[in-house]
Amino acid sequence: MPRELLLQVTPEIAANDVLLKDYLSKQIKVSPNEIQHVSILKRSIDARQKAIKINLKVVIYLKGEPFQETKLELPNYKDVSSAREVIVVGAGPAGLFAALQLIELGLKPIVLERGKDVRGRRRDLKAINREHIVNEDSNYCFGEGGAGTYSDGKLYTRSKKRGDVTRILELLVAFGASEDILVEAHPHIGTNKLPKIIEDIRNKIREFGGQVLFETRVEDILVKNNEVEGIVTQNGDKIHANKLILATGHSARDIFELLDKKKILIEAKPFALGVRAEHSQELIDSIQYSCDFRGEHLPPAPYSIVKQVNGRGMYSFCMCPGGVIAPCATSPGEVVTNGWSPSKRDQSTANSGIVVELKLEDFKPFAKFGALAGMEFQKSIEQKAWHLAGETQKVPAQRMIDFTKSKVSSDIPKTSYVPGTTSVELGQVFPGFLTQIMRQGFQEFGKSMRGYLTNEAILHAPESRTSSPVRIPRDPMTLEHLQIKGLYPCGEGAGYAGGIISAAIDGEKCALMIAESLK
Repeated sequence: MPRELLLQVTPEIAANDVLLKDYLSKQIKVSPNEIQHVSILKRSIDARQKAIKINLKVVIYLKGEPFQETKLELPNYKDVSSAREVIVVGAGPAGLFAALQLIELGLKPIVLERGKDVRGRRRDLKAINREHIVNEDSNYCFGEGGAGTYSDGKLYTRSKKRGDVTRILELLVAFGASEDILVEAHPHIGTNKLPKIIEDIRNKIREFGGQVLFETRVEDILVKNNEVEGIVTQNGDKIHANKLILATGHSARDIFELLDKKKILIEAKPFALGVRAEHSQELIDSIQYSCDFRGEHLPPAPYSIVKQVNGRGMYSFCMCPGGVIAPCATSPGEVVTNGWSPSKRDQSTANSGIVVELKLEDFKPFAKFGALAGMEFQKSIEQKAWHLAGETQKVPAQRMIDFTKSKVSSDIPKTSYVPGTTSVELGQVFPGFLTQIMRQGFQEFGKSMRGYLTNEAILHAPESRTSSPVRIPRDPMTLEHLQIKGLYPCGEGAGYAGGIISAAIDGEKCALMIAESLK
């Protein structure tokens, strides 16, 4: 009978099948030749001690024991081209996985995406990086696959209560992702590999009768007697359906404004805001692995850190080992940062959002905007940063120790942020309370991670799109909007997810609730 073991081994053993088989043979007291196959179920790194270990959960099959390689396959989708239609606004993970689930349930999704397909987006990303041109419909946030497509592709979620994480990971593998994402403690596809997977999902939706329409921005939602009737596009075209999944992402400010204008209930939501800090990956490796050189068998080290400062949480967000910082503005006249890593995480720099939790009371200066107060607070910081950095896509930047001392940096070395930087005292970008917390917080970070607080680290401002500044309230059981029948607020933009996996799960849940309502 196959044996399941939990073990700790050196990175060298974990990386070498022959060495691992030899090690396991000694553990179970058999010859290595008797081991037919070893399946790794889970893998994680234990770097708490100087001698770093790899935690493995394995299943060992001896010769004669039944073992068969299994290939994950997609569900048995059926053609839905003539089925009842459901509008899905947004082709991010929430919208795409909602569409797949609708097909599985025998319903026809009509997916509307304001941006371009994954290939078309690349030209616009090049334009914002090289020419400082922001396309309001096609950028790092908008377009096929949503914000995650070109901003890292991390596949872990802190909350296991949201739903079936394994199902989402297995679907991604069936669409071409590496099976490693089923094994790693912190799975990651990589910005270079995710677009092909997204493209395959879109092709599958179309193959089975769904529609995916690009460069189709929703300008109005048709509502009669508090019930959805359809949408109107920017060209004036109307698409009618009385079920609508609204999965527009955390940066679709025009949708929040539309809902507010139509007096469709929304509410301000706290979020977090701060800077994106860049160190050399070599420094982060030396801190996390307590070594001068991490060697060939360890991946670039990530970090996760949180402190309480003046009653507020200050923490790392979307940490990107071996990654770069990207310009993520969605309108001219603003600058926004985010980070991403390629699948190999082989860049020389590491970056992370370092953000402070905000409270609703922080938005009081923008109270006249009602439910949009948090969004206007966010917008004001992005616009101020744009102005201070020179009114291009350059960002305000400062050396880390200089920031803690309120000192303008005399120079800023070249960073991974392609549009460039302008030396600015970042206290000018943020409200005083936020600046004070971050200055103190970085000093606290330096006490926990020796070497982290260094003037070789560069802060880029702002990191402001951590989550939606608006929540679109819905019934916790039916997932339907509290006021508008047939409207299903979904994913990050509606305030119900915080990453690719949780957004995909929420998309599936909304699709399931729609199918349930139609029984």
